[in-house]
Amino acid sequence: MNTQAPSRSGGRAARRAARAAPLAQHLRPVRPGLEGGRYNALTQPQIEQIHRAALEALETIGLADAPPSGVEYLTKAGAVQGDDGRIRFPRALVEDTIARANRSITLHSRDGNTDLDLSGAKVHYGTAGAAVHLVDVDGKNYRESTVQDLHDAARICEVLENIHFVQRPMICRDIPDTVEMEYNSVYACATGTTKHVGTSFSEPHCVAPAIEILHMIAGGEDKWRERPFVSNSNCFVVPPMKFASESCQVMEECIKAGMPVLLLSAGMSGATAPSTIAGAIVQATAECLAGLVYVNAVKPGHPAIFGTWPFGLDLRTGAMSIGSGEQALLTSGCAQMHRFYDIPGGAAAGASDSKLPDMQAGWEQMCSNVMAGLSGLNMVYEAAGMHASLLGFCHESLILGDDIIGQALRCVRGIEVSDETLALDQMAAVCMGGPGHYLGTDQTLARMQSDCVYPTLGSRTSPKEWAELDKPELVPSATARKLEILSAPPKAALPPDLDQAIRDKFNIHLLPFA
Repeated sequence: MNTQAPSRSGGRAARRAARAAPLAQHLRPVRPGLEGGRYNALTQPQIEQIHRAALEALETIGLADAPPSGVEYLTKAGAVQGDDGRIRFPRALVEDTIARANRSITLHSRDGNTDLDLSGAKVHYGTAGAAVHLVDVDGKNYRESTVQDLHDAARICEVLENIHFVQRPMICRDIPDTVEMEYNSVYACATGTTKHVGTSFSEPHCVAPAIEILHMIAGGEDKWRERPFVSNSNCFVVPPMKFASESCQVMEECIKAGMPVLLLSAGMSGATAPSTIAGAIVQATAECLAGLVYVNAVKPGHPAIFGTWPFGLDLRTGAMSIGSGEQALLTSGCAQMHRFYDIPGGAAAGASDSKLPDMQAGWEQMCSNVMAGLSGLNMVYEAAGMHASLLGFCHESLILGDDIIGQALRCVRGIEVSDETLALDQMAAVCMGGPGHYLGTDQTLARMQSDCVYPTLGSRTSPKEWAELDKPELVPSATARKLEILSAPPKAALPPDLDQAIRDKFNIHLLPFA
């Protein structure tokens, strides 16, 4: 027996080492781009009703306040400007645009390792928003967010496996000049992560400096245009049914610069959108269809994401209810419309009305994240870290959200049924002359990593083990993880000579890593 013990120990150690090693991407239990679409909040007849209603709204109501450049693009494409100034869209124009629109978009990463395939019902989760506060969990306080906070968020996202893209989640409130604030936001995100980045611009003249920085990072305009790793989140409409003139001009500049565009319609159900879920989806769909015509009128085939983002409202108080079940249904219904058109789309899920990462935040974040993924939403925005109905962003919640999204993605992956997974051979071996249990079988061990998602910070210990570990709690554990991540050199940092060249040309507010 003693001569065999080292062999058994070595085999066990080898198996443990194999389980500890990172799995190849295709063997992981969850990964970017899993196929959703198993859950349908709407029936096919209901989808077609919404589609017809959106076409009628565009043809009879139209959109107001297009900028002169937009009027020219749209009327040349076949839209009609009425005596009231509103732009109306004939059904044939909208249907032809849908038919010609991109069915697949690749959102590039900076290093090519985490590109996102936006086609079909492939699901990706990431951050987004324009929070003006950072949530300080230690003091339970809100303070104005800074460029350092934004950069730190990007750095944290870089190492979180279930955060697939980083759309700017916070405003740099410490930079008063708008132009500087917006190119510093691009710099802070793009030097914090190599994953795809999304950003916004307030005015058309803010675009050029940021594009120049991106050309420098990419190694030239040609390389940037070949693989644009930053997209423009563009609120091109002011619901209900009005163009946002300056944002439309921003969109035109981004299209000319080769930057993908998220067409973002963010009506508030009961305030700037109809109070019914179906009505809010109709309006958001109509507005984004108008945006799709606009983009393709500027540049046919330009990559555009169908960003229906209707938000829920607590009709008792007028407060946003982004953590509600109604919000989850709004997002799920929008995802079905994207699939109906077979156009890459995105919507909001995973945000919370709670002010802190607590139990309320947990149930709100999980509810809409799971619903969005099961509905096959290509881009799930605001999926982690967002609190107080989009007013506050929390680094600790971002880290905890990675665990939540991991479980949501496991739901998206679904149940695989095959001769192997039905496991009749295992049942026979275990039950007839076997040990009477499945612990330690080759099949069980083989499936430990490929089938199961294990939380990074969530605890599955017994009460006794938990006490022996000094009773760890989630938020302090997330804070410790945050400090660990931020103490290491940034993985996405630029080469020193390139970074200095950018700092010599632009007023970069972010201090170099020390």
